[in-house]
Amino acid sequence: MNNKPDNEEGARPKFTVGLTGGIGSGKTTVAELFAARGAAVIDTDLIAHQLSAPGGLAIDALRRAFGASFITPQGALDRQRMRGLVFSDGDARRRLEAILHPLIKSEAEREAALAEGSYTIFVVPLLTETSSWKRRSTRILVVDCDESTQIARVMRRNQLSSEQVLAIMAAQIPRERRLAMADDIIENNGDSAELPHQVDRLHMQYLKLAE
Repeated sequence: MNNKPDNEEGARPKFTVGLTGGIGSGKTTVAELFAARGAAVIDTDLIAHQLSAPGGLAIDALRRAFGASFITPQGALDRQRMRGLVFSDGDARRRLEAILHPLIKSEAEREAALAEGSYTIFVVPLLTETSSWKRRSTRILVVDCDESTQIARVMRRNQLSSEQVLAIMAAQIPRERRLAMADDIIENNGDSAELPHQVDRLHMQYLKLAE
């Protein structure tokens, strides 16, 4: 188990779960199941979308860093164009992360302070690559699936070729390393009947740990 996050002296630390997984693993589906059972879910990908939407706090910095061609006429980040850049250019990916990650973390912490669920789940795609998020999580939960399932889901959802999906996967931490960091694992290979049972089991465990 990971070390519990720092807290004010004398205050009881809040129980938090860092939920992560590779692209197409089904993190959002699993997070929604936990939310339905009373967990407070804070989705950093959703926060990133808000920050890069028209009028979002990151738009000016993104325009300065990458140019107006990466901003749509509506004033949002052109996510498809940016995706094509960052998965072929490591320096561009680091510049993007340097802009977004501090803003995401600040907003996530603000939401966590207001959260009223039984415990808090942070949904963080790059959790296992980010030391600060690993420290912030009492336990790390990895949503996992076969790579063939992963590829098929992303191709269908994002209208990408298999080559494009494989390039995205190659830029993420290898599946084996992600699983090695997990305290808990949910298998999500498409069995919709089994998935809620896995969530129920972990939810009951987390409720006890949060007491």
